[in-house]
Amino acid sequence: MPRMTATPDTVQESIERTLGEAVALRHDLHRHPELAYDEHRTSELVADKLRAWGYDVTTGIGGTGVVGKLQNGNGPKKVGIRADMDALPIEEATGLPYASTIKGKMHACGHDGHTTILLHSARHLAETRNFSGTLNVIFQPAEEGGAGARRMIKDGLFDRFPCDAVFGLHNWPGVAAGQFGFISGPAMASVDLVRVRITGKGGHGARPQETIDPVVASASFILALQSIVSRNIDPLDAAVITVGTIHAGIAPNVIPDSVQLELTVRTFRSEVREKIKERITALARSQAESYGASAEVDYPRGYPVLVNHPAETEFARQTAITHFGAEKVESNFRPISASEDFAFMLEARPGSYLFIGNGDSAPLHSPNYNFNDEIIGPASRYWVKLTEDYLGKNPS
Repeated sequence: MPRMTATPDTVQESIERTLGEAVALRHDLHRHPELAYDEHRTSELVADKLRAWGYDVTTGIGGTGVVGKLQNGNGPKKVGIRADMDALPIEEATGLPYASTIKGKMHACGHDGHTTILLHSARHLAETRNFSGTLNVIFQPAEEGGAGARRMIKDGLFDRFPCDAVFGLHNWPGVAAGQFGFISGPAMASVDLVRVRITGKGGHGARPQETIDPVVASASFILALQSIVSRNIDPLDAAVITVGTIHAGIAPNVIPDSVQLELTVRTFRSEVREKIKERITALARSQAESYGASAEVDYPRGYPVLVNHPAETEFARQTAITHFGAEKVESNFRPISASEDFAFMLEARPGSYLFIGNGDSAPLHSPNYNFNDEIIGPASRYWVKLTEDYLGKNPS
């Protein structure tokens, strides 16, 4: 592949020169969404393009994950940049000409855009090679609940592809298109799923004295849950406990034997996460017992708190200021109560997860959501500049 000589002006020119191809690629990915660990077409497409641009490509990491390695010069530093590839089980309602062709599946979170951005920047970096060191572009499966990041790590991601730092990016609706957001420290919440079964003794609704009503016990438990955030957690700490499902009974005149509840819990500190687990478990059992019932609590761990490393976050922020101007950086970007499995990568390596505004779009995970193609250019240019600044310019 012919090499270009990059300058501050030609970086943007080069990105814009092939922007039409990048948009077409994004639309192709959008038409063909694939759910967690089923990203076979997407990963094959990613791998083929990386190979054509001169990357050393490894597939099948953590299932359908792909890593492209590009080494240039003799610089000792190694950087990883990650994009997620999976879609969601949502029926698209946008009516766009490039809408999903797969019923019940949709790129409703912009992972098609994230993949396109990283590919677009990877192409430019391969053409110019204006860095000295090792670039690892990481295309991850199963971010949407499948913990693909953790699975890639268990499959030896950072042992096989060492990284001194790792960075990721997510588009964000409601923030002006192309504006960058940075958060040092806890940036996105942990998420845990809690399943509670409260068991009593069923019977006829006309003779409650012969039963142990698990519905009443469950109602008491739900009300008691409201005391955890308000009375057991420091007011300066944020936490959310949501009861999402309640299943009980089959008829209005029958008291059921049991009630099943499902909850989600989100926190920004591991200590708060542990305290809430302790209190939910205790309240479920004590509230059930106070009505003569019993409670079983299943508490599988979800994604941990995403904690951005201060030094790497400041480096990422300064990259945006240097190359885009301070006016392109949101000064008051706040922590987000949604969760993200890039948190596993940040537990394993220093790094930072940043945000870029998607403009006035429908919210993430909405059937009307659409990734804003206008941000492909600036986001791709950002990854190029971050790579060059982190690894250092090639002295040759």
